[in-house]
Amino acid sequence: MKGDLFSNEHMVQPATAPGMTVENAKCIKYAVNGEMLARQGAMVAYRGNLQFERKGQGVGGMLKRAMTGEGLPLMAVRGQGEAWFAHEAQNCFVVDVDPGDEFTVNGRNVLCFDASLSYRIATVKGAGITGGGLFNSVFSGQGRLGLVCEGNPLVIPVSPQFPVFVDTDAIVGWTAGLQTSLHRSQSVGSMLRGGSGEAVQLMLQGQGYVVVRPSEVTPHKTQ
Repeated sequence: MKGDLFSNEHMVQPATAPGMTVENAKCIKYAVNGEMLARQGAMVAYRGNLQFERKGQGVGGMLKRAMTGEGLPLMAVRGQGEAWFAHEAQNCFVVDVDPGDEFTVNGRNVLCFDASLSYRIATVKGAGITGGGLFNSVFSGQGRLGLVCEGNPLVIPVSPQFPVFVDTDAIVGWTAGLQTSLHRSQSVGSMLRGGSGEAVQLMLQGQGYVVVRPSEVTPHKTQ
């Protein structure tokens, strides 16, 4: 076969080491040698001797997911082989989490991750249910985390002198060491008059980085 489709630009190459790599802008490849974790339904292809098993979150996790709407429907991938993961042709990125690090990320942006990483659901401080129920996934330990994002994300430094204000629908995640609180940028009078549509943001203070997607609204898709 000939043609651009079969050029090196699109042809996958054998993995040189176990673990996660970016195959292209829209897909992550994972060379599995043991176990890894991914969001359910994210596998688009695989080869080798791999088994896929739905991973439960336990009773506590199920209750929290029902209450908050946040949670990662995960599957465990075990064996030896290569698997490719993607989600709605969104852009893919890899984050290295080192010991002592914590990376807080919206569950909708998680694609796959090493089994060596710990994962929990946490309430965003300063937001709570009254702030729209902001709950995120917190990763710690040592390993790699694969993320998806609609478009190219913005990585904005945060310093004590320059806090960053982010639309709650646009935030992807942030690094450890940042404090969060809700910030109201409109007066009550402005809100009663219709406002600007930008009434409340998440304020991040401290030293670190915040990741923002260039989109505020996720189109509703019938499941």
